[in-house]
Parts: sequence; structure tokens; C-alpha cells
Amino acid sequence: MSVNYALIGAAGYIAPRHLKAMKETGGTLQVAFDVNDSVGIMDSHFPDAAFFTEFEQFESHVHALRRAGQPISLTGICSPNYLHKAHMGFALRAGSDAICEKPLVLDPADIDDLAELEAETGHRINSILQLRLHPAILALKEKVAAAPADKTWDVDLGYFTSRGAWYHASWKGLEHKSGGIATNIGVHFYDMLSFIFGPNRENIVHHRGADAAAGYLEFGTARVRWVLSINREHLPAHTPVGQTTHRSITVDGEEIEFSGGFTDLHTASYQNVLDGNGYGLEVVRPSIELVHHIRTAPIEPGRGEQHPDIKKVLGS
Repeated sequence: MSVNYALIGAAGYIAPRHLKAMKETGGTLQVAFDVNDSVGIMDSHFPDAAFFTEFEQFESHVHALRRAGQPISLTGICSPNYLHKAHMGFALRAGSDAICEKPLVLDPADIDDLAELEAETGHRINSILQLRLHPAILALKEKVAAAPADKTWDVDLGYFTSRGAWYHASWKGLEHKSGGIATNIGVHFYDMLSFIFGPNRENIVHHRGADAAAGYLEFGTARVRWVLSINREHLPAHTPVGQTTHRSITVDGEEIEFSGGFTDLHTASYQNVLDGNGYGLEVVRPSIELVHHIRTAPIEPGRGEQHPDIKKVLGS
């Protein structure tokens, strides 16, 4: 039976990956919503889908489909981070499961509220955590699992992804809407680290700014030095000329390459949900708690080891 999809946030940067996943899993997008109307990408996938820029009209259409015996099975949510909780709440109350972009929520307490709503409605929330499905990450997880139980791995995570001035004028540049740098561009990396190396035990923040953040983490079997930045001036000196993004994860000095396929795992994420294997609230909780701590913890540059590429970020 074909799956009936709805999509919230159809004009967003990540929406095309959701549209592709809906198409490739054999479903039908029945209705989409966005306050912006730049959604021509829908024509490449579902030209007959209804579209609304007013949420009330979108809501009415979803309920009309339900009354007509065509209920939405799964609602994809690509809206700004601060709206995720409200949009997941709508999906569940409207009789649909939800699959939501990361970060699922900004406040760990919201996870408890959503768990109550799941129990009340009988519907389920799932998060996009595509790195858990990446072959290179799965291979690393197997390697770590096969190592002696007392081994501690040394990990360096550096992610530099240049953004223009527009970033700070958008909701992404507003901490109360995006959660800040570590939440907005880093949360899936922290989830990946706990997925491979076990629960977080230490979380020290070395720097926290509008365009960069850095710190030190300890997981069950790893020590991690990390730095994230959207400032092109922070790109490491060895970044190839003309390249605006530099992503590097090294484990015991060996670089883990996962650029290939990094953006192509939404279909697998959707299929996981359809197969009943989605990543639910309790899977997401540790990474949400971790980034919430990064957002609120004191700055302690003297504790823990600093990432070797932090000098530009600190201006030294």
C-alpha cells in the first residue's frame, strides 16, 4: 500500500532530500506547507501535491484527507529548529507519525513532553540521523567494538562550513531559534560519536561564539577535541584553494572519510522508519542534552585538550 506523506518546510534547504526520499520509497506526497512559496522543486517529484502558505489551510487539508479515508501516514518536518516541537505535535495529533530533521528539539525537557504526546496519540516521532547509516561510520563502529574493552581512542573533529552574511540575518543566526552553532551544524556529529564510542562522560566548552564553537568531550571509549565554524577566515591553512568547506574526523591519527554519500542517506532514513526501525526520542535524547550543555556551560579554555585548529577561531 502506498504511503501518504505530508511535508512541513517544503521551501527549506533540506526539503529536496525529503522529497527524493518520499519518491524513492514509493509514497505519494499529498500536501505540503511553507510560509515561502519557492517550492518549484516539488514539480520534479510530486507536481500534483497540494501546497499551502497558510498553516490553517494546510491543517484543514490534512483533516479533510483523513475524513476522506486518505490519512497522512508520515509527516516530514524540515521547518526551522525552534518550530520542530510544534510541528511534530501537529503531526501526531492529526493522526500521523513524524520524521523530523535534527535537532529534534532545542530543550531536553521537550523530549518528555513529546513522549507524553506519543503515549496519548499512539503515534511515533522519528529523527533523521543519517550518519548512523553511513557505511564508513558503520565500519568504524565495528572496528571500535572489536578493540579491547579498555582501549581509549583519540578523536579530532573539525568541521568548517563557510556561510555568508545572510546566515546571521536568518533564523539560523539566532540562538533562541537555531540553538547556536554546535546545535545547528554539529548535533549529528555528537550523536555519531556517542553511537560509536558510548555515553558522554565529560563536556567542556573552550569557545562559544556566533560563528564558531570548540571544546573537549569524553565518551565511554574516546577522548574528543572538536571545533566547528561557519567563518571562512577560520578554514585551516591546508584547505585547498577555492574550497569553502573542510570536514575532518581522525581516530588515533587516521582520517575517516565519509564525504561520499553524506547527503544521500535520507531515503535510507525514511525506509528505516517505514520498516519500524526509526530513531526515536530516547535515541535522540543524549545528543540534545549534550548540545544544550554546550549552549549553557561556562567557557573553560584551560580544561581538557584543545583542537589543533582552534588557534584561528580564538584569534591567536
